Amino acid sequence: MFLNEDFLFKNEWAKKLFHGYAEQQPIIDYHCHLEPKEIYENKHFENLTKIWLNKDGVGDHYKWRLMRANGVPEELISGNGTDFDKFLAFVKTIEKAYGNPVYEWSHLELKRYFNIDLVIKEENATLIWERANELLKQPSFKPKALINAMNVQLIATTDDPISELNYHRLLKNEEQINGFKVVPTFRPDKIMSISDSSFSDYVALLGECAKLSIKNLSDLEQALNERISYFHDLNGRLADHGLNNFYYSDSDYDTVNDIFINALDNKAISDSDRSNYQSYLQLYLMSIYKKRNWTMQLHMNVFRNASQLNFDLIGANSGFDSIGDQTEITGNLKRLYAAAEKKGSVPKSIWYSLNQNNWLELATLMGSFQGGSQQKIQLGCAWWFNDTYDGMRKQLTVFSQQSLLGNFVGMLTDSRSFLSYPRHEYFRRILCQLLGEWINEGRLPDNEEEIGAVVQNISYHNAEHYFGFFDTSSD
Repeated sequence: MFLNEDFLFKNEWAKKLFHGYAEQQPIIDYHCHLEPKEIYENKHFENLTKIWLNKDGVGDHYKWRLMRANGVPEELISGNGTDFDKFLAFVKTIEKAYGNPVYEWSHLELKRYFNIDLVIKEENATLIWERANELLKQPSFKPKALINAMNVQLIATTDDPISELNYHRLLKNEEQINGFKVVPTFRPDKIMSISDSSFSDYVALLGECAKLSIKNLSDLEQALNERISYFHDLNGRLADHGLNNFYYSDSDYDTVNDIFINALDNKAISDSDRSNYQSYLQLYLMSIYKKRNWTMQLHMNVFRNASQLNFDLIGANSGFDSIGDQTEITGNLKRLYAAAEKKGSVPKSIWYSLNQNNWLELATLMGSFQGGSQQKIQLGCAWWFNDTYDGMRKQLTVFSQQSLLGNFVGMLTDSRSFLSYPRHEYFRRILCQLLGEWINEGRLPDNEEEIGAVVQNISYHNAEHYFGFFDTSSD
């Protein structure tokens, strides 16, 4: 029973839809945090800990959070403990993780990649360790082979505007050999962070990349436009903005120009200054994305680095984030899009909120700004703390009840791990189970071919068409 070929399925329709239509679909991972350098260099991973938990201080913070909850010392999580001791500490943790998606994902990762069908527990730890490490020596366990093994056609990484994208260029040149694409995603969070002490230094770096001196707002706009063009030439078709908190303000060029110049001079920036600047720049970038036919992703309502002590000790992206509680985020988004609409600059957009309380609000708001392309605005998939069994079902239900589920672009990994692709299988199983329930309840026609086509579209084809990654005619 445990993770057998029909796990999660409670009806025959779910089995038909998954095995007949979803299971073999390729993967487009349109948002992740894999390093292009690691993909290109294609080096062996030394052992299971290196690929699964922690490599050079970078790892899967889903797993790290659980280990901390189990009292594991930081030395065996992000620190300098031995790799086997780190692995054993994770095994002892996962024994207690019933109901947590990491429990199911971790077992799926062992089964799908290593063909190891053992329960992760202390008595099996040494055998799992030895079998996995022996396999990791083989060429079929290098990064590129692991990507191909999961039928991944495209990976969209997350990249700073000042990145030279050297490894993206190298990977683009070997796409035919590799059998998959790796494309950049424009993540302008640092240029949005006008209150940060490092802001003026970052602007200088951006100017160097764009080959101009940024002294005013017009220069900044030009530099960002140059960088977006640079990303576009390397098949970038996505932007990704982290709107942890966002307050929209109507403003004008002259006001924001003065604010920007003050920031370059390291003068204090008030909350209202920050809102004016971020709102203006957000609208400017949206206009460029619209012209380029890019998709803008907005990741909202997050508390980043909630533990200042641990952030100072360990750094960002280490498992110290949580769900935010900005209750008025939807109202501010409404004002932003209404302003963009007046300018004719609403791009294709995907809205993610880490707080489920926003989902229904966002799903209804997106209906006000549709038009011009199929499902121009999408309710993002169940992201981060929500990519659970219940979270995925809820997101699918809200999307379907307020818009057109048949247009949904499906799942992403949002991961730093080469072993994360079974999460797509997990999502597809939940999708098929839900649709199977609706068929049995008489809410959908019992037409296997018709519903199967919807499953295929959500699993793969919608993303293929929506993002334009494979459209060679795009300028």
